[in-house]
Amino acid sequence: MQEKELRPDCPSAGATVLGRRSFLGGALSLISSPAIGAALESRSDKSVLRFGLTPVFLSNDIDVLDELRNYLTKATGHEVQLVTQRTYQEVTALLVAGNLEAAWICGYPYQKFHDDLALLATPLWRGRPLYQSYFIVGSQSRAKTLDDCKGNVHAFSDPDSNSGYLVTKAYLSERHTSEDSFFRKTFFTYGHRNVIRAVASGLADSGSVDGYVWEVMRNLEPGLVDQTRVLIRSTWHGFPPVAAPARLQNTEVFNTLQSAFLNMASDPVGRSVLARLELDGFVDAPQSTFDSIAANMAHVRSLG
Repeated sequence: MQEKELRPDCPSAGATVLGRRSFLGGALSLISSPAIGAALESRSDKSVLRFGLTPVFLSNDIDVLDELRNYLTKATGHEVQLVTQRTYQEVTALLVAGNLEAAWICGYPYQKFHDDLALLATPLWRGRPLYQSYFIVGSQSRAKTLDDCKGNVHAFSDPDSNSGYLVTKAYLSERHTSEDSFFRKTFFTYGHRNVIRAVASGLADSGSVDGYVWEVMRNLEPGLVDQTRVLIRSTWHGFPPVAAPARLQNTEVFNTLQSAFLNMASDPVGRSVLARLELDGFVDAPQSTFDSIAANMAHVRSLG
């Protein structure tokens, strides 16, 4: 029997096909929940900028979060509140509903809701605003091709993740099959690090993971990552961007936040944040940077 999630309260893969009305309805219910409501107190102080972070953000290290908040506060001249959530859907819902000024999301939800969102800045990694999805297996696996992984237990990151879900779904669509038919069992880990841990430990035979996260973790935790092997590297896709509600585009808030990200590499604290994340900076990338993600979305839709 196909396992769709690790815990009953995790959103299933069906969340990826929510219509805009259902999605915004979900946003309102998320906002009214105590956990998120506490993070989004009354906006009596309009000088506070709320910035959302999803699992695309590599580290939960308090020092990194504090340094990022300190940099953004200094660069914008506003108090900055970081809002962290466990899933992409939660943060994207808040962003689309206008309850965050900006968020670091994934290219997949950015494309899904591009009419409601404005591209604010895109990270530069190894000199380009691009990254790859990695299909990984255990280091001792004999698999040489994707077809060798038929019948695997497979770990996905998040149903709204490009690298951690959509790319592999597109691979399978090209074979006129689905994850339900191809894999023996799948589950979502709700974090790219967790995908690596699942494959390294043998909890999963294979996994779909952000290539940037895998490469950075190879430097941070080589003993863990060496227990996995990259079987497939995808084509290049737009790096998970920072986005804002479309209604804020060209406003003072939007321009201030955009300037803060684009000038991060010019500031000592900003450079420290970038060094921790192994990024080169942020750029104002063109919309076409994310065309490959839109193409995968269309391809998956066309094949059902």
